[in-house]
Amino acid sequence: MTINTSRRAFMQRASALSLAGAATPWALNLAAMGEAAAAGATDYKALVCVFLYGGNDYGNTLIPVDTASYAAYQGMRPTVAYLASDLVATTLAPSVALPGGRQYALAPELAPLLPLFTGGEMGVMLNVGTLVQPTTKAQYTAQSVPLPPKLFSHNDQQSVWQSQAPEGAASGWGGRMGDLFVAGNGNATFTCVNVSGNAVFLSGATAVQYQVSTSGPVAFNGLAAPLFGSAACSTALQSLVTSPRTHLFENEYTRVATRSIDAGGVLSAALATAPTITTPFPAGNALADQLKFVARMISTAATTSTKRQVFFVSIGGFDTHDGLASIHPGLLTTVADALTAFHQSTIELGVASQVTTFTASDFGRTLTADDGSDHGWGSMHFMLGGAVNGGRFYGTAPVVANNGPDDVGQGRLLPSTGVDQYAATLGKWFGISDTDLLTVLPNLGNYDPSQRNLGFV
Repeated sequence: MTINTSRRAFMQRASALSLAGAATPWALNLAAMGEAAAAGATDYKALVCVFLYGGNDYGNTLIPVDTASYAAYQGMRPTVAYLASDLVATTLAPSVALPGGRQYALAPELAPLLPLFTGGEMGVMLNVGTLVQPTTKAQYTAQSVPLPPKLFSHNDQQSVWQSQAPEGAASGWGGRMGDLFVAGNGNATFTCVNVSGNAVFLSGATAVQYQVSTSGPVAFNGLAAPLFGSAACSTALQSLVTSPRTHLFENEYTRVATRSIDAGGVLSAALATAPTITTPFPAGNALADQLKFVARMISTAATTSTKRQVFFVSIGGFDTHDGLASIHPGLLTTVADALTAFHQSTIELGVASQVTTFTASDFGRTLTADDGSDHGWGSMHFMLGGAVNGGRFYGTAPVVANNGPDDVGQGRLLPSTGVDQYAATLGKWFGISDTDLLTVLPNLGNYDPSQRNLGFV
């Protein structure tokens, strides 16, 4: 779609909106906004969400190392705390010091990320989590403000992180961002791409998440190779699953099948001529395999005329009720190695400043721990890429305590930064206007406008 065509379509849609008035469906509003946004997108940008399923243990990911905080940390998890001597090499030296002499270190297994932080290409988000609005501990205790539904529930908090609604949500904020740009992409199917299965994060009103495997488009059985050894059979099958139907559900199935077959052919052809990525990715690392394919897809953006893409990759195993000291380090190693290789591949492709990667998880965990830790709330996360204002902490460093001023018991952090703010900052960089962000992130209006953009990118 050309810019002029996109603008013409937007004006036509806007006229329809003016006639429909206040009763206009939300999806139609978002679609119209998408055509307006797409009209101005001339460069390429990608957001990559790395989701850590199970609830990452924040206490052994980013460790407080100033004297008072480390003593409290060690006292709350005496059998699983890192030794202070093991944290010297990964202690972070931010360009802007935290108040009160607070200091943090990366877990030793995250050492590969240290050069990214030091080089200003990675930032750390402190105590971010699901909120409906800014919430104090007094308000939480008195239940005087709305809270996220079903706190501490895996499925629901995964959904709230990704969509701002509990399990069963119809769309996620990644998909809603994709809605705004889908009309400006040469192939709309490649706007929202999932390399790890299915996630509400990438579902939009008009953007549909395109699921791929780490080796490429998912083949349609019977078409990838001659069915029963017969090309004629494959041709008959393709006609059967793609021919228009009069029945509503049958026709929708054929529409989806046609889109899948066509997109698979386009992507396979683009990948066949894409530049070879020489950056070494770690073997036996499923997250790295996913991110490598993301890099390959990014390398085809010019061929497929794609201007904006939102990707989703994931890794599970973070529900560490038991065996924290034996399981968690290996997970962090996997994440660090995968993120480091992916960032290096974006440098190789010359798009490091056009790709922003960020982590997310169900929730943090309790700081009190014995063999493992329980479900929590707020957590620490990482943002990396050439456009990230790295080498800094963002948000507020929580007091390390059990039932202290910043937690609701057992070191369960009450988030001081909401997912809405985290997402809005990413969305602003992506090219979404302040007005449109209020539609993409319905709770964002509960925050003061001066606090919606955290400035990390």
